[in-house]
Amino acid sequence: MKYLIVANWKMNPPNQKEAKQLFYLKKNGLKNLKNIEVVICPPFSYLSSFKFPVPNFQLGAQNCFWEQSGAFTGEISPLMLKNLECQYVIIGHSERRRILKETDEMINKKLKAVLEAGLKPILCIGETQEERNKGKTETILKNQIEKALKNVPSYKLQVTRFCIAYEPIWAIGTGKPCLLQEALKAKVFISKVLKVLLGKKIAEKIKILYGGSVSSKNGLSYIKEAKMDGLLVGAISLKPKEFIKLITYNL
Repeated sequence: MKYLIVANWKMNPPNQKEAKQLFYLKKNGLKNLKNIEVVICPPFSYLSSFKFPVPNFQLGAQNCFWEQSGAFTGEISPLMLKNLECQYVIIGHSERRRILKETDEMINKKLKAVLEAGLKPILCIGETQEERNKGKTETILKNQIEKALKNVPSYKLQVTRFCIAYEPIWAIGTGKPCLLQEALKAKVFISKVLKVLLGKKIAEKIKILYGGSVSSKNGLSYIKEAKMDGLLVGAISLKPKEFIKLITYNL
């Protein structure tokens, strides 16, 4: 099995020149990868800057709309992303849920549209600090998964290599990563929910990633000790030396 490392650049860097430099520094520092697939998710405006395929590198988008075309000012469709040679799309990131008020229903429609276009969704789920303190982590994760997958044909998830990123909101960008035993507990619970919804055969093929204050020092622990199938990283993905170290030293 290949580990999946997803680099979410968010709204960075400020110009195309820096975006290209950032990508090529990573590409040149990560040659001959064997058991790792790296997905680079830059802002929409830079997607056309990168020429793929590059061995073990894939292009991803940070978001999309749920229609393939139409009068939706400012939106990007899955079909447009596919034509830009994107392979993956991040869906339901906590920043979009929290800041841009995306609902579970909107995320469900986006997931269906991404699958319809033949792209690979990376569904983000996670609880807030308040929800965690109240012992609601499992309830929140279960609800987010069930609502995202509502009326989604299970065979499409299998064909498109759908994956889930567990990103506890309280850990994102705080420098306070989730404890390994908590991450492992979340991984086991997510797997259990998927087996109930989709059946064991399909559920076991779905990669579960961890995201939230990942560093070059703790990345290996989430894969080896918390049994994660990969990582979704933010800040470290903008630091080529640290990102390369995360992969080459750990995996």
